[in-house]
Amino acid sequence: MIKPIADLILTPHQSRYSLVVAISKRAREIAENAEKSRTVLEEKPVELAVQEYVSHEFTMIEKPTPNDDTDE
Repeated sequence: MIKPIADLILTPHQSRYSLVVAISKRAREIAENAEKSRTVLEEKPVELAVQEYVSHEFTMIEKPTPNDDTDE
């Protein structure tokens, strides 16, 4: 993923790593679906996944990280 594009679509609380993982998972789904339906894609699956993310067709759901500072 091109850095300037990632900077434009990331929100302040999202990590670049999470964005790349989400886009790559969606791109794999797109490629698998195209292969199953024997469809030839005109664009690369990653480009389609980025377009879907930008147009809010899918979103990332991040798990909250446990706080290591809490006493148990």
